[in-house]
Amino acid sequence: MSESGFVHLNVHTEYSLSEGIVRIKELGVRVAEGGMPAVAMTDLGNLYAAVKFYRSCLEAGVKPIFGVELDAQLNGEASHGRVTLLCRNNLGFRRLSALLTDLYTMPRADDKLLVRQSQMAGLGESVIVIAGAHSEVGRLLAAGHRPEAVEAVRQGLQLFPDGFFLEISRIGRGEESAYEQNVLDVASETGAPLVATNAVRFLTPEDFEAHEIRTCIHQGRILDDPRRPRLFTAQQYLRSAKEMNELFTDLPSALTNSVEIAKRCNVFLDFETTHMPRFPLSDEDTADKELATLSQEGLTTYLKRHALEDSQIYGDRLASEIETINRMGFAGYFLIVADFIRWALANGIPVGPGRGSGAGSLVAFSLGITRLDPIKHGLLFERFLNPERVSLPDFDIDFCMVGRDRVIEYVSQKYGADKVAQIITYNTLAARAVVRDVGRVMGMPYGFCDTLAKLVPFEVGMTLDKALAQDDELRRRFKDEPEVTQLIENAKRLEGMPRNAGKHAGGLVIAPEPISEFSPLYWEQGMTQAVTQFDKDDLEAIGLVKFDFLGLRTLTVIDWAVKMINDERRKASEELLDIESLDPSDPDVYGLICTGRTTARNGTAAADFYRWRYGSRCRGGPCKPYL
Repeated sequence: MSESGFVHLNVHTEYSLSEGIVRIKELGVRVAEGGMPAVAMTDLGNLYAAVKFYRSCLEAGVKPIFGVELDAQLNGEASHGRVTLLCRNNLGFRRLSALLTDLYTMPRADDKLLVRQSQMAGLGESVIVIAGAHSEVGRLLAAGHRPEAVEAVRQGLQLFPDGFFLEISRIGRGEESAYEQNVLDVASETGAPLVATNAVRFLTPEDFEAHEIRTCIHQGRILDDPRRPRLFTAQQYLRSAKEMNELFTDLPSALTNSVEIAKRCNVFLDFETTHMPRFPLSDEDTADKELATLSQEGLTTYLKRHALEDSQIYGDRLASEIETINRMGFAGYFLIVADFIRWALANGIPVGPGRGSGAGSLVAFSLGITRLDPIKHGLLFERFLNPERVSLPDFDIDFCMVGRDRVIEYVSQKYGADKVAQIITYNTLAARAVVRDVGRVMGMPYGFCDTLAKLVPFEVGMTLDKALAQDDELRRRFKDEPEVTQLIENAKRLEGMPRNAGKHAGGLVIAPEPISEFSPLYWEQGMTQAVTQFDKDDLEAIGLVKFDFLGLRTLTVIDWAVKMINDERRKASEELLDIESLDPSDPDVYGLICTGRTTARNGTAAADFYRWRYGSRCRGGPCKPYL
């Protein structure tokens, strides 16, 4: 690494959610422009953006350093404060990932992710710790408890030999001078090295107001609230190496230490390996062999049942698909999907017949994953899997919305709760919402903000720039009204940033090892299962496999309808309805569709079924008033 004299080791990005507005895509570029060879991402209590950050930095020619800021104890007592943890190597990344998983999933007495002394000791030499003004050391010094602060520093040096630093920032906070003098004395007494940071929360000085607005959005306050805490200053931007050297001319060692720390931190993410989950098999069997056996059995049963004469076409197609699937290493994926679909059907949970490109696979059809003959319907396997375009397979499986969670529970029990997780998503500050939020924080009347927000066209992918180009009224007001100009400019600085974390509607990831080996997990009150801290795109980038468990109301309604019909048929001692035996080319069905009367009168088909079931019944024929 070239000597620049300084590296930022305390940066909160947009994924800190509550306080940072540093955009991941811009960070690496700005760091390179500022003359620095590396930068650390130290978001508050999470590694949500780790993969995005890594890629962004590499594209900009900047070395990425992974870290987090957490509440921690150093001396084992009740007092605690924030420290920054930086990963020294891949082992450190895995241990930090496991630590975050434990912090989120274990019961806690409060809402803080508190790392206790015993957990700090477990990190050993795999991480570097930086303790600043808001750490336990800083709080003890501010309270006048110098001996206890010295003891906390000595504990830190013992827990992290050659990896414990005291932080100094000069960002214009009122308590800085007193803290700095005290921490210099403690460093001199204990031998703890110093490191300079700038506690970066935004990229440029002009972003300070937008940053304050974001913190107010999170706190539910307005900018002019005299009671709101002013925790940040306008100097917490991404200073260049030159600016930091000018700011710390009297402490060159603190600058040099930032570079030395950056040299020690070397984490590499693997984007080449696919981590396929393991399907449980006997010692004698392999996934490849099991796939071939089960597929052939399923196809043979189908051909015999329908007395198909052109079995050679099916046999050749099946052999070709099996060879491709096994060569690409995806046999286990097919077996897992077939297994949980088989379990669902055996337990009375309706499953969709298959959709998307996966319906083009004869192997999937033979295993019961789909129920549509791809040869009969002229569907191509190559649209689903193609050796010339290597990508992970992706079946979209529809389950009855009532039974979906039971299937997920089955998968979790079979493959291990530590190896199965749902997938995180982020609700973002979209164009309309950000106008309302920013306007509220700026103290503008609700009606004023709502009127502006409604001028933004309601379209997928809409942005404020697009809205200004498309809507004449919004563009005129932006140009002529200063308060609108200020609101929109601030809103544009925050637009698209993640606002809070949630979970993917249907995504589930299954890993061959505990998921915390690949991604830390996230959990909060109300969630029945932990979710990954990486989103679906980042999980696939590091080689984990996503399974889609989609809850489809239509399947539930159909299931209710079939049960209602069969209830009546049992009473009349009639043959029960098997929906799989219905003629898909029934002319009466298409005749009904042609009439356009396909939507239930009160919005859902379930309402009509209930009226038919419990209201007036039309015996001896179709219930036409409700069709």
